[in-house]
Amino acid sequence: MFADGGCGGRMGKRMNKRQVGAHYEQAAARYLEQQGYRIIESNFRCRYGEIDLVAREGAYLVFVEVKYRKDTGAGEPLEAVDYRKQRQISRTAFFYLLCRGYGEDTPCRFDVAAILGEEMRVIKNAFDYVP
Repeated sequence: MFADGGCGGRMGKRMNKRQVGAHYEQAAARYLEQQGYRIIESNFRCRYGEIDLVAREGAYLVFVEVKYRKDTGAGEPLEAVDYRKQRQISRTAFFYLLCRGYGEDTPCRFDVAAILGEEMRVIKNAFDYVP
């Protein structure tokens, strides 16, 4: 899946957790663009949290959470997007809409790019808005 052969040797102990996350967020962005998404913004941060990727797909504004696991030792990537995380992402997305001037009628959805080893799955509409 990854053009550079995945992590290779460069992702070993020399890269910290943030660098690993950034690497896979970039890989997810490239993959999503190949699937027809248009990436608008990466790593939107505010006091409520962070959204990894904001994209457009068709009529939807899509908030994408990228989760990577090298194996299932810590669980499946999708399992990490629990209720608490969904709520944090939802609040951050609401703040994003306000900050960027989107109306309340903007069609939105929440997708998860789940990366396990070298395999990526995109789960569209992975969860609903959590108030």
